[in-house]
Amino acid sequence: MTGFIPSGSTRLFSVVGDPIDQVRSPSVLTRLLVDQGEEAVVVPMHVAAADLPTLFQALHTVRNIGGILVTVPHKQEAFRLCATATDRAAFVEAANVVRRLDDGWHGDNTDGLGYLDGIERQGFAVAGRKCLLIGCGGAGAAIALEIMRRGASLLAIHDIDRERRDAVIAKLDRYYRGRLVVGSADPAGYDLVANATPLGMRPEDPLPIDVSKLESRQFVACVVTKPEVPPLIEEARRRGCRTMTGAGMFDAQAATLVDFLLTRPSEREVGLKRD
Repeated sequence: MTGFIPSGSTRLFSVVGDPIDQVRSPSVLTRLLVDQGEEAVVVPMHVAAADLPTLFQALHTVRNIGGILVTVPHKQEAFRLCATATDRAAFVEAANVVRRLDDGWHGDNTDGLGYLDGIERQGFAVAGRKCLLIGCGGAGAAIALEIMRRGASLLAIHDIDRERRDAVIAKLDRYYRGRLVVGSADPAGYDLVANATPLGMRPEDPLPIDVSKLESRQFVACVVTKPEVPPLIEEARRRGCRTMTGAGMFDAQAATLVDFLLTRPSEREVGLKRD
């Protein structure tokens, strides 16, 4: 993308979040778009939760806006602001990317795909394995769904919001009967330990699990993209675990995000009309 200069023909895409300085989308996705011959740029927008509906309404009036990438804490609200959604976004009731249509926004959630694809790039597969997931918000619920879709023998979910945790477990149990349980911050006995909380973004954050219980045979993954190596991953590597950072998750789904924004539905995208 050397020498790229926006013009009056440039298509705009935004990424919204609060905070926003941790996102990789502006550089990574702008480069992918330009490398594919698109005159386009991804712009970060720091937006408070209360202002998200107003922003979505305003951006839809901008004819050269192609779509919006969504990060914490806006994924559930972004889904509610969509007119239509893919099956996976509807299942978890959260969207991390929306595409502009004439009559509204069309949402998807690629977090689960990115997380599991990123783990598989590191040589680990969840099929037949016991997994512990910490956090089941917008990203976590999508990750939980994809873990089960890829054949995990057991998924334990831990979240400080017990009502949210129980709701995700109950929904998944309808399809994967008897393979979902309540988890804790104790990672002992699991093959995969997956953090889907933002813990680790700030220096004062506690670790999401009891790292003293980690074993070198375990794979540890984390959604946090900044710092580049989150404290949980540092501790896991110190104990000999294989790992994936949030950057690995994002990079694994970057091409999928671009395809969605450019209206190139994959075999894994299914439209679902909202009631």
